[in-house]
Amino acid sequence: MSTLDSAIDPTAPGYAANRAALLERLAELDAALDQARAGGGEKYVSRHHARGKLLPRERIELLVDADSLFLELSPVAAFGTDFPVGASVVTGIGVVEGVECLIVANDPTVRGGAVNPWSLAKTRRAGEIALANRLPMVNLVESAGADLPTQAEIFIPGGRVFRDLTRLSAAGIPTVSVVFGNATAGGAYVPGMSDHVIMIRDRSQVYLAGPPLVKMATGEVTDDESLGGAEMHAGTSGLADYLAEDERDGIRLARQCVRRLNWRKQGPPPRSAVPQPPKYDPEELLGITSADLKVPFDPREVLARILDGSEFDEFKPAYGGALVTGWGELHGYPVGVLANARGVLFSEEAQKAAQFIQLANAADTPLIFLQNTTGYMVGTEYEQRGIIKHGALMINAVSNSTVPHLTVNLGASYGAGNYGMCGRAYEPRFLFTWPNAKSAVMGPAQLAGVLSIVARQAAAARGRDYDEESDAAMRMMVEQQIESQSGALFLSGRLYDDGVIDPRDTRTVLGLCLSALHSGPVKGADGYGIFRM
Repeated sequence: MSTLDSAIDPTAPGYAANRAALLERLAELDAALDQARAGGGEKYVSRHHARGKLLPRERIELLVDADSLFLELSPVAAFGTDFPVGASVVTGIGVVEGVECLIVANDPTVRGGAVNPWSLAKTRRAGEIALANRLPMVNLVESAGADLPTQAEIFIPGGRVFRDLTRLSAAGIPTVSVVFGNATAGGAYVPGMSDHVIMIRDRSQVYLAGPPLVKMATGEVTDDESLGGAEMHAGTSGLADYLAEDERDGIRLARQCVRRLNWRKQGPPPRSAVPQPPKYDPEELLGITSADLKVPFDPREVLARILDGSEFDEFKPAYGGALVTGWGELHGYPVGVLANARGVLFSEEAQKAAQFIQLANAADTPLIFLQNTTGYMVGTEYEQRGIIKHGALMINAVSNSTVPHLTVNLGASYGAGNYGMCGRAYEPRFLFTWPNAKSAVMGPAQLAGVLSIVARQAAAARGRDYDEESDAAMRMMVEQQIESQSGALFLSGRLYDDGVIDPRDTRTVLGLCLSALHSGPVKGADGYGIFRM
């Protein structure tokens, strides 16, 4: 392979400014992550510990193999909403007894682990990832069921969580549940729909309705243990397959269940068991992207710091130069890369991308999309040259490609360029965002300008004078709104990605995802529909 060279000068003033700007965004990310890790706050965390119970991340740490990495997903879900950051549930991918598993852990320090609209969306996304990548799912359950004030938003779509658990099982993907406390109402269906169920003596309580509701509904007077205790479910109802003595014993039994799955990956192993690290320091990724997203940067500088040995065989380097395409390896796995180089996508870039995606599918090679695009080029010349049909060509190829896609937004992701570069709507297996990145239908200034032009034309058509002062106020308001709503934390809070990541962790995060997705088959598309040539 060809080895990439780097032109980055860490001593240059521009580099220092870029780094400082990105560090500011990273500080904002760290603050949001601290909120998520704090759960329901010190009062409820202390109360939980005083009862001899572990926090969700403590349970996960005991569950996964020692010294292995845990890739937390959607950690700042619900950021910028009325709900706690993290959405009262922890999800992610961890290695259990050598098996990559999708782990879901309720956080009982936040309203008893009750499910709100954002925790529902986060849990459903975890189920999608487990199914798409053939990952066994382990649920660490302690949930009071639905957050009743928001039941109108969660009751009907919430049924999909239980449906998806049974579909995982039907697809041959095992599901394991460990019940650490209450699993009430909808929470009871998670163990009820799982293949393997572990309950904890004198701790687990699983029932559709607790004693007060049973009394109200039927007049029957009962107690927690008779109605839904662990010993009852282990010896009478048969819902519990294993009875643990305490939380640590329950986690031990969960690891035992995973060990006995006899799980095998279906994708090919890495080409190299000990891949070469990049030639260049990943620390330098902090100064590559410009503090001003209007200023382009060379994505090869990013590739030089994430690909094995900084080796990259570029495809069509002299054609469609605003899009870099080519082949490399990442943690030993072969990958194809599409990376925006100059923001705008022209017809040449769209055609180049479509051919490259076809080649990757023919070779059963996963694709990595590195976004930094303002969209497809507009204007009379470009419309006449066929930018719509060429953009459609690229989007058709992305839509119908069946090799796994991984997407990282490095800077800007605007307009239809977001679609062509495999944005969330095009279902990449995983999508991550750098903290400086933004995404919207268009940039704030452009969107405000369009609204201003439309308003001016409407005033002229009615023969009225245009209020310039009101126009300036409107433009400022719209720009501020779009600026805030296009930011990485805002979008991640609404689960439009799988997490905002430190740029220095990009290689590690992509490597974990590549390993996980190879749990399932990696197979290219057999057909694409009709290409408009």
